[in-house]
Amino acid sequence: MSDENMYETGPGPGAGAEPGAGRDAEPGTGRDAGADAGADAAARVRLRDRPRAAVFTARAVLHDLRAVDGALYAAVAATPTPALDVGLRRLSHAADHSKISFAVAAGLALLPGRPRRAAAAGVGAIAIASATANLFGKRLVRRRRPDREAARVVVGRHVPMPESASFPSGHTASAVAFATAAGVVLPPVAVPLGLLASAVGYSRVHTGVHYPGDVAAGAVLGLASGAASLAVGASLMRARRQAS
Repeated sequence: MSDENMYETGPGPGAGAEPGAGRDAEPGTGRDAGADAGADAAARVRLRDRPRAAVFTARAVLHDLRAVDGALYAAVAATPTPALDVGLRRLSHAADHSKISFAVAAGLALLPGRPRRAAAAGVGAIAIASATANLFGKRLVRRRRPDREAARVVVGRHVPMPESASFPSGHTASAVAFATAAGVVLPPVAVPLGLLASAVGYSRVHTGVHYPGDVAAGAVLGLASGAASLAVGASLMRARRQAS
């Protein structure tokens, strides 16, 4: 028997092995350590990119909302309403410096009990809304007023264009704040004052001095201001009762 037949030669080291089989793998998983490192690095990159994606999405949403806001403003401006123009112009002008709300508050203050408390709560809400809108909101956002001429708002609707920023609507904020606070204290006046506040808000768009988004923001601010005034009033009443 020849020497060649006496011994069978087995495969040498590495013979028939798969490429990369010599790399370390996680016990019991068969996962490649290099692949895991790559996956971890990719995950870290995705985490870093999340804030950028969120900012991009927020900007895109704001851009679309402004487009809708401008379209609504243009639609109101382009709709002929000769029967409403004079009345809404006068209402918008009468709401300057919350003259309507203060007049209602003066009437309520003549009656003792809940009407007088409603007047006080409403006036307090106006103070909060006006200060928040003019001292903070308008200074922070600084949105330009609408271009009334470009939108071709009918001259018969015009009221003086304010020089302050457009966002939020201070007229709407004050009117809604007064209606909210006074309406909670004195429920019978809630619906009439709410309708009046809504009309004031719309009149600011109808006359061309505000975008609808300004009015919506003013309404939200008015609701919050009314709630704040009621909370302050309740605290003062509790303190007075404890003192007596």
